[in-house]
Amino acid sequence: MIGVINLLDVRLITFITLANTKSFTKSAGVLNITQPAVSQHIKFLEEKYEVHLILKQGKGFDLTQEGLILLKYAEEIDALYRALEMNLKNKSVMARTYRIGASMTIGGYVLPHLLGKHKKLHENIDILLQVNNTEEILEKLVSGKIDFALIEGLFDKNIFKFKKFKDDELVLAVSKDHAFAKVKQVDIEDVINGNLILREKGSGTRDIFKNSLIELGYDLNDLKGYMEIGSISAIKSLVELNLGYSIISRETIMKELKIGTIKEVAIAGLRINREFNFVYLYQEDFIEEFMDFCFNC
Repeated sequence: MIGVINLLDVRLITFITLANTKSFTKSAGVLNITQPAVSQHIKFLEEKYEVHLILKQGKGFDLTQEGLILLKYAEEIDALYRALEMNLKNKSVMARTYRIGASMTIGGYVLPHLLGKHKKLHENIDILLQVNNTEEILEKLVSGKIDFALIEGLFDKNIFKFKKFKDDELVLAVSKDHAFAKVKQVDIEDVINGNLILREKGSGTRDIFKNSLIELGYDLNDLKGYMEIGSISAIKSLVELNLGYSIISRETIMKELKIGTIKEVAIAGLRINREFNFVYLYQEDFIEEFMDFCFNC
């Protein structure tokens, strides 16, 4: 949902929505108004500021330079009103506590900064984070030990409600001193038969990697691994010391890639993409609010 309608000019809301959807029809649906009303709102803004905001390109359109300027300021105004609304509401409600479960990659490398930002805006909301592998987090969700979860692994989409948060990619991470680091790509057979460090059983990363091998026709008995370790930090340390290499989320090695202690190497004919998903059993206001917050960060 965009903005606070009684505070932010409804025509600016229409313009922000149109810029995001790139469609007059979709904008009308999102805002629950007619398509002519969308056109009228844009026309009003153009006449008010005496500029053209959109430039038609075939069946679609692009924002003009003036349109991009208006969008920048409209989004800043919208963000200020949302912050105002959140802070006023937080001052008037009692403290609340929620329990979020996260799988290892997300809990260690994605959620912490989001929780920090959330706390600054919602002083009366405490979020207790529990980090385990995907299998354990789903067990806690079913047993009621957590309110909802954010996971990177596979789950039964017939049992759980879910919403995709973002895409992720698993990559081959090797030491800068490893032989793999000196080539553009390696064969999957060389990866399997070498010093491959695997995540522990129950890990979403491990399950996704195993499924990728199955799709390529490999027997999972070939996937023995050099070591099995549950700690991502420990895996990264071993890789940096050139004591093995691993298939791991790019999110977890951004710092090491930047300073050059770990290198990412392509695997011939294989890219391992996956999703980070919010997973829950029941629809609750806070879950929707927190998901919207994460999407807008």
